[in-house]
Amino acid sequence: MSDNKSQEQISLEKDYEEYVKKITPTHNLYLQMLKAFITGGIICIVGQLLLNFASNQMGMDKDTAGSFCSLVLVLASVLLTGFNIYPSIVKFGGAGALVPITGFANSVAAPAVEFKKEGQVFGIGCKIFTIAGPVILFGIFTSWVLGLFYWAGKSMGWL
Repeated sequence: MSDNKSQEQISLEKDYEEYVKKITPTHNLYLQMLKAFITGGIICIVGQLLLNFASNQMGMDKDTAGSFCSLVLVLASVLLTGFNIYPSIVKFGGAGALVPITGFANSVAAPAVEFKKEGQVFGIGCKIFTIAGPVILFGIFTSWVLGLFYWAGKSMGWL
């Protein structure tokens, strides 16, 4: 009887493995890399156009033009996230849309949009940094550690 049960179990496991293979999406790595390259490139081209516009047409210095460019890209990303357009861009472009500053803005805005129905405090207030929080935390911690190494190197005369 236990032999019969083990045959049933083996059959169920095989069926499950076949099911998992059938529903697991397959991806073409080279196509994904091309899409990420194109998406990230378009974002960078838009950023460069904003920098050129701010420098040449608006007469801003280099630092102010860079700040203007960052603000416009973040604003555009947040608006596109609010209108549920940026998730489609991310689905197409993957890391090409997530790595630039627009992806960081999306990671802050998306939870705010998603949890808005739970209220201002328990929805937006509590959930807004669920994705971006670890990035901010580890970014600050890494900066602190590198600053400590820099300070120690300066104190020892190595730098």
